[in-house]
Parts: sequence; C-alpha cells; structure tokens
Amino acid sequence: MPEYAMYQGDDLLIIGTLTELAEFRNVTRNTILFYMSNSYKKHVGDNGLCVIKIEDDGEEAE
Repeated sequence: MPEYAMYQGDDLLIIGTLTELAEFRNVTRNTILFYMSNSYKKHVGDNGLCVIKIEDDGEEAE
C-alpha cells in the first residue's frame, strides 16, 4: 500500500496511508487527495498542509 507524508510547513506531522492521514486530520480521503493538488498548494502557500507520496526504490512516480 502506498504511503504518504503530511507536513505543516517544514514540520512532519504523520506518515501513513491515505486512510490513516484522513483519520489523523478527521477528514475524508478525498480531502487528503485535495491537499496534494496544485490548486490547494497555490491557495495556501508554503505554510499550509502538504501531502506527498513516498516512493519505494522499486516504485515509479505517477
């Protein structure tokens, strides 16, 4: 299962699956996916939540 890292600014908040991140923030998985979008990143700037997919060595980027 893919893992994701959630940051607030430069601070790492949690690493986990989309479901785990959603439970951590008490939001839906779709909200976590929205945090990964370019439109959200443009809206909040550098201090907002940032979610990135963590890739394994054998895994290709999407």
